[in-house]
Amino acid sequence: MKVFIDGKSGTTGLLIYDRLKTREDVELLTIPYENRRDTQWRKKMLNSCDVAFLCLPDEGAREAVNMVENPDVVVIDTSTAHRLNFAYGFAELSNEHRIKIQNSKRIAVPGCHASGFIALIYPLVESGLLSQDALLTCISLTGYSGGGKNMIADYELEDRSCLLDSPRQYALGQKHKHLPEMQAYTGLKNAPIFCPIVADYLRGMEVTVPIFKSQIKGNMDDIKNIYKQYTGLVKYVDDMSVNGFIASNAMSGFDNMFISVDGNEDRILLTALYDNLGKGASGAAIQCMNIAFGLPDNIGLNIGGLYENN
Repeated sequence: MKVFIDGKSGTTGLLIYDRLKTREDVELLTIPYENRRDTQWRKKMLNSCDVAFLCLPDEGAREAVNMVENPDVVVIDTSTAHRLNFAYGFAELSNEHRIKIQNSKRIAVPGCHASGFIALIYPLVESGLLSQDALLTCISLTGYSGGGKNMIADYELEDRSCLLDSPRQYALGQKHKHLPEMQAYTGLKNAPIFCPIVADYLRGMEVTVPIFKSQIKGNMDDIKNIYKQYTGLVKYVDDMSVNGFIASNAMSGFDNMFISVDGNEDRILLTALYDNLGKGASGAAIQCMNIAFGLPDNIGLNIGGLYENN
């Protein structure tokens, strides 16, 4: 399988490259250093591969898709550009989602924050347990690697601002780029209030959606039973806490996701825990490639974590 990573120098691209370079079934195509800015070389690679990973800003991803003329090339886009019109790369949501990934030449990798929210809310809406009219809030805590190379550099400066020592909430105008897919792929009629927070650790993501019992047509056990139907790289566990705490970096370095239900019968907490660069980016991208080429989901991925044996 010939693979070209367009945008290999970025955070997600580098991780995909590192994961694929040791696979015997993969031949990585690269542009010679002296030609790295040559558009014709880029177009040549995009049309010479079996699968092209796009690890680019949205504009660059759209440009790359327009360069692909070979109808057999599978394009897997990690940007936001095509998430509402390519096959959505979250196979665990349903058999229909998996089949679309298997049969498509154009696949969009879900956003990191969106992955947790959709994993928690999609099955509740799909089952009728939660109304499409529900007004929800989502709180998402991420490591600073989610901000890319510039944010990583800011956090790792020796003389950095003391403001980076504490968690920082952002996207205060409620216009985060993940909101369209968070609404579209859950079936909600209203986008959630979304509160993303970046903190002083490298990798890991904890997404929490609080709901009141009055918002659901059932109880906590009904929610748990729905989540227990997840298979693949998403798994329900009864308790993700350690000494009463859930650490948002607990899944750092792993490519699977765990979800849990906490709270009480009046106020319920739905939580997804995973790596923002694993199931939230590069790991999900490689999983999509595996599915598209008829391979087991977990080939080349690191599956595990504190709760794997629960």
